[in-house]
Amino acid sequence: MGIGGKNLWGVTEMFENVNIRSSVPVYLQIENVVQFAVASGKLKPGDQLPSMLELSEKLGLNPNTVAKSYRDLEVMGVVYTRRGMGVYINKGVEAKCKETCRKRTIARLHEVVSEAKAAGMAAREIKEVCEESFSSTAGPYAPTPDSLLALARPKKR
Repeated sequence: MGIGGKNLWGVTEMFENVNIRSSVPVYLQIENVVQFAVASGKLKPGDQLPSMLELSEKLGLNPNTVAKSYRDLEVMGVVYTRRGMGVYINKGVEAKCKETCRKRTIARLHEVVSEAKAAGMAAREIKEVCEESFSSTAGPYAPTPDSLLALARPKKR
């Protein structure tokens, strides 16, 4: 159990969509997963993150990759380390994580929508993709669901 009472098994499971085949570097995926969880309230101040060794073994990663993520999160002020005890979510970071996640997401959405418009997609097609994506249960770094990929195929008339 973490200091905030969160079962570490549940915390470890939130990393299940870290994907070594993603275009997003793994260390950044780990950082983002933690920030997303804080922003959404899934992680609370005082909750303990899995140990570097535990997470690296679960994800099949070099422990240095997890260590880099945890160091970056500490520099950002999202987590703190208690030597010999573990890594914990800091107090008062929820609003900062929400704002950071929202800004990053809005910027990426703007970029993707602009690309879609440049490729000739109509507003209704973009909305359809957004709605299908929103209803999907796939995590942020999971492979694109077939139901979304099917929207790329030309419609039969």
